[in-house]
Amino acid sequence: ADSREIQAGPLFATLEDGNLRTIRFMGHEVLRAVAFLVRDKDWGTCAPVISDMAVSEDASGFDVRYTARFSAPSGAILSCRATISGTSDGVLTFHAAFETDKDFETARAGFTVLHPLDGVVGQRVRLLHGDGSTENAVWPERIEPWQPFKDIRAITHGVAQGLEAETRFNGDIFEMEDQRNWTDGSFKTYVRPLALPWPYLVPAGETIEQSVTVKIERTAETVARVDEDRPVSLTLRPTEALLPQMGLGLRPECLAEELEALAYLGPLDIGHLIAHFDPLAGHGLATLEGYAEIAHRSGLPVTLELALPCKASPLEELKAIAALCAEAGFSPASLFVSPAVDRRSTPPGSQWPECPPLEEVYAAARAAFPASLLGGGMMSYFTELNRKPVPAENLDYVSHCTNPIVHAADDLSVMQSFEALRDVVHSVRAIYPDKTYRIGPSTIAMRQNPYGSATKDNPRLGRIPMANVDPRHNAQFGAAFAAAYAATTAAARVDVLTLATLAGPFGLLAGPGEPQPEGKPRPLTDVIGWLGQMAGKQHVAVESSRSDRVLGLAASDRLLLVNIAPEAVEVRLPAGYAPAGADKTISLAPYDVVLLEATDHA
Repeated sequence: ADSREIQAGPLFATLEDGNLRTIRFMGHEVLRAVAFLVRDKDWGTCAPVISDMAVSEDASGFDVRYTARFSAPSGAILSCRATISGTSDGVLTFHAAFETDKDFETARAGFTVLHPLDGVVGQRVRLLHGDGSTENAVWPERIEPWQPFKDIRAITHGVAQGLEAETRFNGDIFEMEDQRNWTDGSFKTYVRPLALPWPYLVPAGETIEQSVTVKIERTAETVARVDEDRPVSLTLRPTEALLPQMGLGLRPECLAEELEALAYLGPLDIGHLIAHFDPLAGHGLATLEGYAEIAHRSGLPVTLELALPCKASPLEELKAIAALCAEAGFSPASLFVSPAVDRRSTPPGSQWPECPPLEEVYAAARAAFPASLLGGGMMSYFTELNRKPVPAENLDYVSHCTNPIVHAADDLSVMQSFEALRDVVHSVRAIYPDKTYRIGPSTIAMRQNPYGSATKDNPRLGRIPMANVDPRHNAQFGAAFAAAYAATTAAARVDVLTLATLAGPFGLLAGPGEPQPEGKPRPLTDVIGWLGQMAGKQHVAVESSRSDRVLGLAASDRLLLVNIAPEAVEVRLPAGYAPAGADKTISLAPYDVVLLEATDHA
């Protein structure tokens, strides 16, 4: 998106699509975003059409005015007149007045404010509620499955040593959700409680006004500024974890391409395949026969990822699927089973769908597949596992997926998702401290949508939330995403990590119209191969002085580094990785991934 920096003395913000990103004071991030957003009835984001944009700016302040038009799938138009002002003494106000030409069906229309994670998680926060009462609380460390704070009029939090900020909300009822559930790198305060019915109608002919005001105050005489120019430094710290096997997903609709792609598996050191199977989608004997052929030709263990229909008794259905596997000659090394209805989200205030007890499902799976390891968890995302933890006593492993484009799909938001992913795996380990743990398939594009009727088609290959294809998977950005994902999850003792499918839009090989020749490996293939070569080795954590720019992981003799920033970054190499007599810093290009081998020079 087009963006520009706006400034009022030490107050900086990025103006993008009419909203504010990365609000900073003296270089310190105060808020991640203040945005006026409109969702359609399925929680898809309605893209604004901006007109009459006017920006004025001088040393004492800035002023922004524009009109935004949002279109619903029904054709209704919501028009918003927005004003933004900021002053050099640290006061920022965003006001919106909106109305519709006819009743507008929406899941949410209004302001959203994002607080960052670093320097916030686990720290004190003060809340002002709608009735005028105050609450002294702590930002949660373990990810909250439900809203940590409700009925919010104002939030006051520490920004840095000597700085605090009050964020005040007007015009409606606001509450907060822990967006780390969806690997968003933020706590989100939003308009309209989820316990109220949705979708709802914004009535035609009525003007609605909302505003957000931020006041930043110095609580000490001196406040240190952030040094942006210093090279990133790295510290290596051995852990007790072993690096995971790398997995690849299999999709029934891609069987022909997957069989052709088997030739590329050799040098990648893939340890496992995860085969999706959904009887409600028409998958049957032919699908299982295809998986049997892939298992035979690859020699790799295969997990059957089963969405159990639960239209009859679990034992009856599982025995029927086991009989189909036997007829196909397919013997899954492990069975991951989840009731099909658990792929749907159950937001706060909603009724849980009817579902057999998971204990009954798992007992039936043991009886029908006695030779297979048994996995449970969620076929969707950590959000659903956090809200409905599965009984794991009789499981061999737990598993879930993540997706970085549930709420926002711009490059910065996707790369900020690793801040939240770090807390996701820590939270899973808090729930299941000793259980074998698998993750994936997790990709940039969304393979299923628990929050709406379907994923979003993306024929123009844009950056849109909930899209079923994403152009960055095909490019160097996708390689950086895979490397950063592995670096972020390595300390959680993950057994199998799956970051792509073998073929198709989530796969290793390019399709038509991509930068690489069709059928040739995409850039992330090299990264997955490097990670496969490191599987089973002792994990050496890489602590970065700027984890918003550079992430890494290491084994005893290899160091994998990734630049998750859109600009080049200078990195000071740790001892053991800088050749004798050579410069001890390297420059990583945007989204660059490098694999370094240890030298003999300490």
